[in-house]
Amino acid sequence: MNHIAIDLGSRESQICIRDNSGKILTQERRGTCSLGKYLAGKEKSRVVVESCAEAFVVADAARAAGHEVVVVPAMLVRQLGVGDRGLKNDVRDAQQMSNVSCRLTELPTVHIPSALSRERKAMCNMREAQIEARTKLVNTARSWLRTQGIGVMRGGGQETFPERFRRHVASRGRKVPEEVNRVLQALEALNLGIAEADKQLTTAAEEDPVCKLLMTAPGIGPVSAVRYAAALDDVSRFHSAHGVEAYLGVVPGENSTGESRKRRMTGITKAGPPRVRWTLTQAAWVILKCNKNRTTEVMDPMAAWAREVAKRRGKKCAAIALVRKLSGVLYAMWRDRKPYDPNHMRKAMQQAGMVAQPPAP
Repeated sequence: MNHIAIDLGSRESQICIRDNSGKILTQERRGTCSLGKYLAGKEKSRVVVESCAEAFVVADAARAAGHEVVVVPAMLVRQLGVGDRGLKNDVRDAQQMSNVSCRLTELPTVHIPSALSRERKAMCNMREAQIEARTKLVNTARSWLRTQGIGVMRGGGQETFPERFRRHVASRGRKVPEEVNRVLQALEALNLGIAEADKQLTTAAEEDPVCKLLMTAPGIGPVSAVRYAAALDDVSRFHSAHGVEAYLGVVPGENSTGESRKRRMTGITKAGPPRVRWTLTQAAWVILKCNKNRTTEVMDPMAAWAREVAKRRGKKCAAIALVRKLSGVLYAMWRDRKPYDPNHMRKAMQQAGMVAQPPAP
């Protein structure tokens, strides 16, 4: 079996092919967009690429051509010798990756997400990019009010921000300048785009059986469900809820040495996809807020457990603990194909001693 290492670039990529003995057979540059056709004409080989924006498209094309595919994590390529001694260029990188592929039977590889998973991530990313752009434009318009001494407007209601902005300026006997009006027009266009993105995301979540199942859990809406399902992609690749929690980076880190007998735990590792942690954190705060004024008997069991944690460690710690608990619960729901049942959850948590047992009759 030959070993094809490709140092990917946005326009062109460097290719190095070695045989099983390590002898270099071919070195050449090819257009990145033509790699699929190039790999289809090669005999069955091991294709090695570094994880980047183009990696998964190339991996799909290599798999379709019958090749074995390895997508090396970007954080590990240095340990494989890429960039050793401060020497790093496309030709050398491709040579080093192909050399390592010849020497090692098993190479570290990342999970190659499915096309559906990548489509969902792109859907969420584009929506969030629009929201971030809207936030920046809103802040820019608000700053103009302060520089003019008009005062910051307040209130909400059914009016959109551009409508309230124009009415507020008119109430002060002023006219909105042309440059500010262009910002307001961009905001109106963004509002329409975000509304369409919300509708598309909601439709995608309601049509997917996994997302519909996840949305039965408290605090989980279309965005959280789609983000979570896209991040895990295939629930069978995780052996337990603890594996999911570690993958999402919501488990405590550790900073202990061999000489110390005491384990020194740190904050959560934040090793996984940050957007999934962000959406789950919002879901955790929603759970805490909705159960704020409820009694322990009627509130959600996860909220009751988080309330006890908050008494000992504070609200922020309780919210992060709830994020970890929620990520494991969602995994169990997906694995067992069962909707969220608060009564079953309460019994399980009582048996584990996480919440108080009901008083004896």
